[in-house]
Amino acid sequence: MVKKRLVFTLLHDGEDFVLSRNFRLQKVGNLEWLRKNYRFENTARSIDELIILNVNRDPTSISTFAEVLKAVTHGCFVPVSAGGGVRSTEDAALLLRSGADKIVLNTILHTDMDTVKNISLKFGQQCIVASVDVLTSGNGDFRSYYQNGVTPSVKTVIELLVDLQNGPIGELYLNAIHRDGTGQGYDINLLDLLPKGFNKPVILAGGVGNSEHFHKGLMDGRVDAVATAHLFNFVGDGLARARENLKKNGHVFPQWDYAQGIDSKRQGG
Repeated sequence: MVKKRLVFTLLHDGEDFVLSRNFRLQKVGNLEWLRKNYRFENTARSIDELIILNVNRDPTSISTFAEVLKAVTHGCFVPVSAGGGVRSTEDAALLLRSGADKIVLNTILHTDMDTVKNISLKFGQQCIVASVDVLTSGNGDFRSYYQNGVTPSVKTVIELLVDLQNGPIGELYLNAIHRDGTGQGYDINLLDLLPKGFNKPVILAGGVGNSEHFHKGLMDGRVDAVATAHLFNFVGDGLARARENLKKNGHVFPQWDYAQGIDSKRQGG
């Protein structure tokens, strides 16, 4: 059976970690708060990947974010993807030096594909996670946005996804702005926007409120991983319990050798 992934996403803004609801941000605590409530040496045993996103709108914030990235990823042995504010190969290199294994790109997918190609050439296509934020008006009309959900793309979602299918990216982080932080579950309709034969792994995000939402997402064959960014829904042992529930429902995840920080390649983790 194909292994799927359970992904936890952290959002960082300036000095604080934040919650997002439809891309409106609410500060919840700084790094010390996070360490107290989420010991990632333990949390990492319940997830397959950690994504950390810099949602600060200050273009100079990436150096500050890199320091936060170093602190959060210390002792965390699952793969880490990081992004937000990446505008150059130098920005990507900084995050990779600071603890990231992969780079999440969003705005420059719309504004500067040449830099995306340069990052891919320098660090490898598998290193790039393309983040696509999608909003619907509720009548079946979908539109992608960038710059933290502020600016609408000149391309349709389908056009953008076709470009990404043929482009230098490793996987897709597909996020529903209209479900973000609501706890109402994923918008599975987003997957119908994928081009036929889409050949990149898909991480589905936006709307998780409980482990049943993870299950519904993973039941769709087009989904390779499910993500949540809602800190409070999975505080304490919430992620561990969610993972166990998913395994009981037949989902298979990687199993990690925590002593060495590598995938032990055994089934049933």
